[in-house]
Amino acid sequence: MALVAAAPQPTARGFTLLELLVVVAIIAIASAGVSFAIRDSGATQLEREANRLAALLESGRARSRSSGVPVRWYATGDGFRFDGVPHGDLPDRWMADTTHVQGNGALLLGPEPIIGRQQVVIESSALPGRSLRIATDGLRPFSVSAGDGS
Repeated sequence: MALVAAAPQPTARGFTLLELLVVVAIIAIASAGVSFAIRDSGATQLEREANRLAALLESGRARSRSSGVPVRWYATGDGFRFDGVPHGDLPDRWMADTTHVQGNGALLLGPEPIIGRQQVVIESSALPGRSLRIATDGLRPFSVSAGDGS
């Protein structure tokens, strides 16, 4: 008796639905992670500038109170300046060339412990219409909030 070889069964090719769903889920999770990790770099830069300026203004205010010498901050064409602090003790340039002050920015930082209500608004030419306000009520430290154009 002769044995007849059975015809080979065709093997399924391709992916199962479950495998495709797993791959799509992995891609979706990775895409979401990347989109959260990559923020608008212009907005981030402006926030860093505002937080840095708030810290510098507080530093100038503390120096004014400790020395008894009035410290005045004002914007210049390519940065800003602290009068009443030795030159070079505090930075005088923005981190990004696109940052500038809206309007005429000038603040008096002391030497009195309580100063008047003051604010400065900064914006970036890279983000038209977006601005941040660095302000104090005269008693509390300078803080950052959304400006008029946000």
